[in-house]
Amino acid sequence: MKIYKINNKNQKQIFQNLGCDIGGVNILFDKANLNLIYIKDISSTAANILKQDALSIGADLAVPKNTILLQTKKVDAILIASNKHLKILSKKELSQPFGLKELATKISQLISKPTKYDTQIMGVINANDDSFYNKSRFKSKKAINQIYKMIDEKANIIDIGAVSSRPGSNWVTPKEELKRIKNICDTIKKEKLYKKVTFSIDSYTPSVVEYALKSGFKIINDITGLKDNKIAKLASKYSATVVIMHMQGTPKDMQLDPKYDDVIYDIDKFFQKRIKKAKKFGIENIILDVGIGFGKTLEHNLLLLKHLEHFNHFGYQVLVGASRKSLIDKIVPSDVEDRLSGTLAIHLDAISKGASIIRCHDVKEHYMAIKIQEAIIN
Repeated sequence: MKIYKINNKNQKQIFQNLGCDIGGVNILFDKANLNLIYIKDISSTAANILKQDALSIGADLAVPKNTILLQTKKVDAILIASNKHLKILSKKELSQPFGLKELATKISQLISKPTKYDTQIMGVINANDDSFYNKSRFKSKKAINQIYKMIDEKANIIDIGAVSSRPGSNWVTPKEELKRIKNICDTIKKEKLYKKVTFSIDSYTPSVVEYALKSGFKIINDITGLKDNKIAKLASKYSATVVIMHMQGTPKDMQLDPKYDDVIYDIDKFFQKRIKKAKKFGIENIILDVGIGFGKTLEHNLLLLKHLEHFNHFGYQVLVGASRKSLIDKIVPSDVEDRLSGTLAIHLDAISKGASIIRCHDVKEHYMAIKIQEAIIN
């Protein structure tokens, strides 16, 4: 007999490789998949009830000491439970008072089976002079050459923008933005490049977005997260996919003093509202982006990356774009040209937590890294 500990990140595949019955794979997965769920501001009374219910089925609830004495009205707690336990608790707490019925509904949402998406690489092309990474700047014919290069390097999506959104960047008129990108859009349309790769327009200017959609673009990468109804109407009209990104403030002021009550919870609430708005306009194809570096401190960014898996409960693809950003410099001092390894570390970790679209400047290097990661996992 031999025994060794194995990585449990891909439980279903492990059970399938073992030769388990297909029906049994899901049952075993629910038992093996352990969750740590942070519950903020639960009443002490509810926490005591939930802890007893959790213990009765083999789960547990971590609570501050003296919670049982009801010395404070509300506490934070961490529920420790497998998927199987969560399913039982989500039914059990429906009959309980003190807000536990609402908690049961939220637990059900968290354990709903997320759709499995293949990882896609979104290459970045900037048709402007002031983006933070000068090697991402391409104009007219050079931009087209870069598109062909990214296609050869296995990009799935190419995201093209004409206005910098780096911290402190200035606003550009719609006329100037369109002028910068018009020739690129015209060539994409003329040469039918949209048949070779999916194009995304990185803009929140209605006239620019519509011109791109008419040129064969299929994705609107909106850093304002559908703030403008005109963008929502265009997405519906052209059946476009929308990237709903979170940003606190504007590029001009977003990094001056970003603050959150709870960055995970606040962004979750933001997505709930904007998804509701998207559906109101008839938009079904949605991608979520937590907006790394957009109105966040280093701590905010790291918390979002650490707990990225939380946002899978919406059931939509999650995009992460940390390519060569300054948070890397804050961890390991480095110039933008030297941040590829840091970028790859962040993006591979994000994929392990459920991100399925990686927005990056270095397509070739990301393709290789992702393929190696997939080979190890599978």
